[in-house]
Amino acid sequence: MMTAPSLVSTATQRKPRLQRIEAVINQASGGVGPGAVEALESAIAEHGLTLNCVAPQPGEIDGAIRAAVDAAPDLLVILAGDGTARLAAELCGPDGPMLAPLPGGTMNMLPHALYGRQSWPAALAAALTEGVERPTSGGRVGERTFYCAAILGSPALWSLAREAVRARNLRRAWRRARYALRRAFQGGVGYALDDRQRRHAEALVLITPLISRRLDQEVALDAAALDLHDAQEVFRLAMHGLVGDWRKDPGVVVDLCRRGRVWAHHSIPCVLDGELHHLPSSVQIAFTPRAFRALAPPAPAQ
Repeated sequence: MMTAPSLVSTATQRKPRLQRIEAVINQASGGVGPGAVEALESAIAEHGLTLNCVAPQPGEIDGAIRAAVDAAPDLLVILAGDGTARLAAELCGPDGPMLAPLPGGTMNMLPHALYGRQSWPAALAAALTEGVERPTSGGRVGERTFYCAAILGSPALWSLAREAVRARNLRRAWRRARYALRRAFQGGVGYALDDRQRRHAEALVLITPLISRRLDQEVALDAAALDLHDAQEVFRLAMHGLVGDWRKDPGVVVDLCRRGRVWAHHSIPCVLDGELHHLPSSVQIAFTPRAFRALAPPAPAQ
């Protein structure tokens, strides 16, 4: 098993000089709120920076982000949901504009990882006043990227029920929960990490150094296999998550990996940074040491 290093990352964190900023706002996203364009423009103007801000229709979001990246600004600000933040990070990459993904969605996994649990105006203020250039790692599952966590296997289907509950559609939540329960314990996934022994689990969870409690350097993904066999064990794991470290549950096997493969007898449900996807029956996984550059307060020493 790969062992985690004990030293804090020595990656350079420096305060950048900003001049031109591009911003893309999804006003239809649940956490944006009215007057977001004006509020964001006013906040950036207070810092004397040049801003080009667009608020496209939902179907035009992807094209607007690509155009903003192509404009090569010093900073790209995104105020939208988790999927849009993930796309922006992927398009910026390690050599493109720095990125400030603000919390404008429901889960806001990447924004909360970078700025903590605070409103988007507070996150923007923290980025502009305290922000340094933070090279940020991530992971890849097949052709898709993630920067916080990935869940591969039938437990990922519970995300559909969760979103229905958030939308207060209890009938849909019940239908989706029944579907997820029917898919549970029907074969799981096989996996092999870093050419080690092939194993089997109900699900495989991959966690990046950005949010992992075990990793103090960006050298690998934190991997946790959920070895569950029935609903009672799922309930036990849920209780561990509520009262302590869920990795200590006897149904969880922890490891580290830089690359690997996951397979199943059917398509693999997968949640990437809060969004559900259906992947082929066999996918490669990989750690990306330098995925994109974030503008955020310095990472705390662990």
